[in-house]
Amino acid sequence: MDQKKFESMLVLLVPQIIQLMINEYLYDEITASKEFYGSKVYELLEEEDTKLWHLSALTLFHMFDEEKNTGSFSFPEEA
Repeated sequence: MDQKKFESMLVLLVPQIIQLMINEYLYDEITASKEFYGSKVYELLEEEDTKLWHLSALTLFHMFDEEKNTGSFSFPEEA
């Protein structure tokens, strides 16, 4: 996938994940953004070759939630 298409996928996915965080944790948008951008899930999502961008926003949110609650996360079978 070329870089522009990959970046477009991130532009679509990240706001959805942040909205899920706002709804679940009652964060404001800035807090949710900072937490997500600082997560290992986001770090791996940014790497095109991990193919995490293939996952749904909800699946990525659950991975983030697992990381937040346990300090680590597992890759879903669909990954």
